Amino acid sequence: MTRELHRVYRLFGIVVICCACSFSVRAAEPFASNLPPGKKWKLVWHDEFDGTTLDRTKWDYRLHIMQTRHETWTEEGVTLDGKGHLLFKLYEKNGHYHSSQLQTGANFMDRPGGGRFTPGLYWPIGKLEPAKFLHKYGYYETRCMLPKQPGWWAAFWLQSPIIGSTLDPSFSGVEIDIMENFQRDGGVRHAAIWNGYGAHYKDKSTKDPTTGLDRPQPALKEGFHTFGVEWSRAGYVFYVDGKETWRFNEVVSDREQFILIGTECKGYRKGGPDPELKQAKLPDYFVVDYVRVFDEVVEK
Repeated sequence: MTRELHRVYRLFGIVVICCACSFSVRAAEPFASNLPPGKKWKLVWHDEFDGTTLDRTKWDYRLHIMQTRHETWTEEGVTLDGKGHLLFKLYEKNGHYHSSQLQTGANFMDRPGGGRFTPGLYWPIGKLEPAKFLHKYGYYETRCMLPKQPGWWAAFWLQSPIIGSTLDPSFSGVEIDIMENFQRDGGVRHAAIWNGYGAHYKDKSTKDPTTGLDRPQPALKEGFHTFGVEWSRAGYVFYVDGKETWRFNEVVSDREQFILIGTECKGYRKGGPDPELKQAKLPDYFVVDYVRVFDEVVEK
């Protein structure tokens, strides 16, 4: 069985996509998506992060958790380097550490509400906005370079706008953590979360020692790597650098979901910075080369 590669070329500002390309384009820079084998794929959404300005038609900043403003998520921690890379920056300001998270939609609970000093729900939940991109099924992939300094983590994941609104995850959605990186040892984790974040919370992840993914992975500490998931009615298949690393099919979302990619400083969900942050040599960066979404092409 052969693996079909899509190569995306940046050539004079135009994105050219070729299947199983064996030739090179002069003055172009190729990046291969490690698409799941044995199927045909079509690129349906992507951001190559060309230019010097974030494309706000594709991304919003995530700033809230359960109606509460996350005090150190910022709109000032994202830049494009002009070389096709998105940079998430860890920095210190007024004694606190800041970073950013981007999303193509939003969970209905992650809206401005009563604020951190208002207990319980606040009505209205907040101003609802249309999602910039929601999608169901397909293959979702990023190519990125993990952070170097301690005290913060990086993640690439899918979320449902109404997760936890019912106890039927096929209807309400499943959080799919395609890549979570917490420590600077190269270890990454895949996870699935459903039934919300309260009493009925359920999850499965690669904390299972049989996968080895949560163990140190020296090869992932340096350079760029790809992380992806194939989502179908049959379940989820996860990949790292084109190699299958985990399968999960206990519950499967039938809900269109949005993409998140970004970072978070440790400790602030518990009231303050984690001591690890004070060990970080700043600034530090989580570098993203692209985010792409493919649909399977089914021949009739």
